[in-house]
Amino acid sequence: MARGTKVVPYSRDYRRPPSWNMGLPPHRPPGPLTRLLRRIANPIFYLKAVMGLAVVGLFLLPTGADLINAAMRPVQSAEGTCRIVRVVDGDTLSLMCPEEGLHSARLLGFDTPEKFSPKCMGEFVAAEQASWALRTLIQKADRLSLTHDGADQYGRSLVRLELDGIDVARLMVQAGHARVNNGGPRGSWC
Repeated sequence: MARGTKVVPYSRDYRRPPSWNMGLPPHRPPGPLTRLLRRIANPIFYLKAVMGLAVVGLFLLPTGADLINAAMRPVQSAEGTCRIVRVVDGDTLSLMCPEEGLHSARLLGFDTPEKFSPKCMGEFVAAEQASWALRTLIQKADRLSLTHDGADQYGRSLVRLELDGIDVARLMVQAGHARVNNGGPRGSWC
């Protein structure tokens, strides 16, 4: 006896009336209000906003402050009038002097946390605070003077910076952004 010979072919499509099988409605692009609401509800939108603010806070604001310092604050030295082009970190500056051109200078008498090779997040935050403290001290000073004192093993000029006759090392240490250092090994900031 053969099985399956009396099976009637069956499909759900046979039962549906033809008017139900018309396909999907035509696609309409979303309107401007729908696009705006989708963008506001999207968490990636907020992530991009935070990243944009971080770029502004970590790059554009320091650059703007340094440009103001370079334009407004000449620094008197034995070689002539220099300009502080950039505060690299709490104890390093980029100077533009008439004889030497653009060069890096290490401030003597104190040590601040490292911004470019921090050992922990606390050191990076402290380095940013020290950089901003140095920028603020430079902006508030009426008279700036530099004394060159040779060069270090990295090719940076070693300089002493005085703000209104007071050594910047003393001001940074008193503010708690630096430690006294006269060439010895660095301590940990973590």
